Amino acid sequence: MRFSRLTKILIWLAVAVVVVLGVLLGARSRKPDGTLDDLLAWLPKRHASFEQLGGSQLLLEVDKDDLIKSRLETVLADIRTLLRDARVGYKGLGQSGREAHLEIRDPAQVDAAKKALKIFTDPVAGDNPVKEMLLDEPEPGLLRFTLTDDGLKLRTSMALAQSMEVVERRVSDGIGVEPILKPQGSDRLLVQVPGLQTPARLTDILGQPGNLTFQMVDTTMPVQDALNGRPPAGSSVLYSQDDPPVPYLVENRVIVSGDSVVNAQATYNSAMNEPVVSFAFDSKGKTRFAQATSQNVGRPLAIILDDRVISAPIIREPILGGTGQISGNFTKESAQDLALLLRSGPMPAKLKIVEVRTIAPGGVQN
Repeated sequence: MRFSRLTKILIWLAVAVVVVLGVLLGARSRKPDGTLDDLLAWLPKRHASFEQLGGSQLLLEVDKDDLIKSRLETVLADIRTLLRDARVGYKGLGQSGREAHLEIRDPAQVDAAKKALKIFTDPVAGDNPVKEMLLDEPEPGLLRFTLTDDGLKLRTSMALAQSMEVVERRVSDGIGVEPILKPQGSDRLLVQVPGLQTPARLTDILGQPGNLTFQMVDTTMPVQDALNGRPPAGSSVLYSQDDPPVPYLVENRVIVSGDSVVNAQATYNSAMNEPVVSFAFDSKGKTRFAQATSQNVGRPLAIILDDRVISAPIIREPILGGTGQISGNFTKESAQDLALLLRSGPMPAKLKIVEVRTIAPGGVQN
């Protein structure tokens, strides 16, 4: 049989209609009381693009200086643990630029120290293993670990990937819109939020690393003496968020970090007549917090966000339940922001805001 071109087109259109009706009737059979909108919801939808809707756009960049600093701080902490376990004595542990250095006290233990610290110079596993750090010994017993260019590149790409997860959680939770995330090279991230025409809120929730720590206040020396001279070994002077800032002498040892917070909500404390942030720890954080508060009843505990002291309450009794409240002259909005930062988790490194744009509907930049 031969059909004209027009007849063939009509036949194919009829087939398409039958297929669509079949899909709709199948949906109807699964949901017999459904409306027409319910049935149409089964069909694929075409979403408007960011350029069509407009919105806010941020270009973020991994702060490599902060990344190096935080990575070397982790290395120093690991060195302390590894050499303590290996029973190797050392002195002069510190960092400078892209280097971590230390001196082994007993020359006979240098080889044992190198063996214990070999983990830092082993190639990092992966499809293309890289040497993150190089070890040299400029003087007998003086060990120096240097972060390589390949190591920095690896850590930067890892930080960017982890940051994307945190950015997505903060924007979705804090603004209520699913962001569009586009990596730009190995160290930049383009964040687009459809429909958001005021980017200030976006910069507020993405401009903070969100590193929360609980650390003991050092009461062995008045803070003013530490400011006039030198803080005791293992302690530093940090300032509060107040205006003017108030100095605190704080022990460097972190009792619990924000990584152990599994939930946080902005609430209202009627007794104090102010907004507060309620939080809950995971099992590890609960155990460590219980131990620390049991051993330090009567001492002040500093609650620190991004190197700023939020508050330093006195530990009145052991806190064993793994929950607590953070107060600190919050407004309703600042309490909500802190709770959001805690729920989403800290950034693996600071993200610098390189560019902020508002895109009007139709793709016109403001």
